[in-house]
Amino acid sequence: MPSQFAAYLRVYEPLTAFAPERERFWRRYVDEGRAVGVSDGPGRQRATVLEALGAGWSRLPDLPDEAYVMQGLTGQTEVTLVCPWNLRVRVAEAALQARDGVPQVLADAFVPPVLVDLAQTVVEQTRAEDRMHEQVATWGVPLRWFVLVSPAERDLVLEPTRRVLRYRTEIGKARQRAHKGLRVLRRTLGDVPITDSLRETARWLESFHPGSVVELDYGGLTGLLPEEALRDDDSVELVATGLAGLEREDGDAATAAYEQLVQRWRAIQLMERSN
Repeated sequence: MPSQFAAYLRVYEPLTAFAPERERFWRRYVDEGRAVGVSDGPGRQRATVLEALGAGWSRLPDLPDEAYVMQGLTGQTEVTLVCPWNLRVRVAEAALQARDGVPQVLADAFVPPVLVDLAQTVVEQTRAEDRMHEQVATWGVPLRWFVLVSPAERDLVLEPTRRVLRYRTEIGKARQRAHKGLRVLRRTLGDVPITDSLRETARWLESFHPGSVVELDYGGLTGLLPEEALRDDDSVELVATGLAGLEREDGDAATAAYEQLVQRWRAIQLMERSN
């Protein structure tokens, strides 16, 4: 189930990255001004998923195509980039998650077994064919995401009605940082979970157009953190410090940076239990 207390890793692709029919659709979508802002999008997605799940699951519903839109530069040329939502697969994922940890009789009543295979098929096909442009993490930011960006790419907005903390970078830079981080982790730590997860993220980035933009958005987490914490947040720097420590075989520096990160984000994760 989508949560309002979530962070997001998004890839925005130029319109020319899509097949001709899809490119024409997204051009009309942009020209008609239908795009939803990133501040409103998570709530819209959550409402759509909840409504679809409440439909009795006689079938997987047909859902509208929606996307976030931004303007970027290719050389000196301004281009439009889109980040599709893939709502149908979000509903399928939520249906499968809703069965986790629930007694069989209740799970079957909520999501009938006949639809489990359909939901799994939708998830697998969409991930294989359409590429999910947005990854979601609830109650925290995965450490591997911080590898992809630099402090200079931070955008912080603190207004009475709008709080934003995000990073945007060219996908080429994100790929370079991911692969550099992988080399360090493989050499120093080997095939441990953090190495595997960064490898998956690097592989995910490779599936997109080279003119894409990567966005790390703290999303609803900005509502959990005081302004001072948002201003002073140096998670990106700490991850870079940790990797640099590993690279020069300074275990103490790497451990100190890692412990600061874990302590900081554990406080946010513990809020899920109180929630």
